[in-house]
This record gives sequence, C-alpha cells and structure tokens, in this order.
Amino acid sequence: QVQLVESGGGLVQAGGSLRLSCAASGRSFSRNSMGWFRQGPEKEREFVATITWSGSSTGYADSVKGRFTISRDNAKNTVYLQMNSLKPEGTAVYYCAADRVAFRVVAPRTPREFDYWGQGTQVTVSS
Repeated sequence: QVQLVESGGGLVQAGGSLRLSCAASGRSFSRNSMGWFRQGPEKEREFVATITWSGSSTGYADSVKGRFTISRDNAKNTVYLQMNSLKPEGTAVYYCAADRVAFRVVAPRTPREFDYWGQGTQVTVSS
C-alpha cells in the first residue's frame, strides 16, 4: 500500500520558517516527480512547488518563488519543502503528491498530473 505522510506543519509567526517533510512508503518514487500543493480555507487546492525525479529541475508558484525551496532525498524516499519568510496568506493544509510517470524531464504542476497524495499537514501563519 502506497502512503505519503507529511510532517512538520504547525503554527508560526509571519516572517518565520518551517520545513515540511513527506515520507513515502510502499514503493520507491526515486524515478518520479513529486510536488507540494496547498489548500487554504474556502479555497481551491493550488500548486506550490514541484521537483523532477533527479532533483535537477524544480518549479514554484509565483507566490512562493524566492521564499520556498523544494528538495528530495531519493535514498530516504522523502521530499522536503523549506518555507521561509512565511506570510499569513500561506495558512493552509499542505499536501505532498507523487507522479506515476517515471523520468519526466519537466516536473508537473497540476493536481491531475499527480497520482498519489498524502493526507496533508496544517500550516498556520499568524500576523
């Protein structure tokens, strides 16, 4: 059974930092792109960051570019999201996702391109 388990969420003041982790189990995703999405209160799920299987290519939403960094450790089957300079509008449930397709050159950015999802971790940024 494939599982993606996020951790590292919590309450932080505006300007602070958090590091999210997503540990995969049940199969290896070392050949697959992985991504982070978020869903705020009464909002649709939105793209945050994505990374190719090798980590050589990443992509970010304009709203987080320069503040967030996605990375991965294939040996640990884990992807990370370092979030700096957090803003109150970043309050959301953050979801990790994995792509079924192997060896993509360009990492996907839309929810429909990801096949496996975690349960999410809450991030609350206070002003």
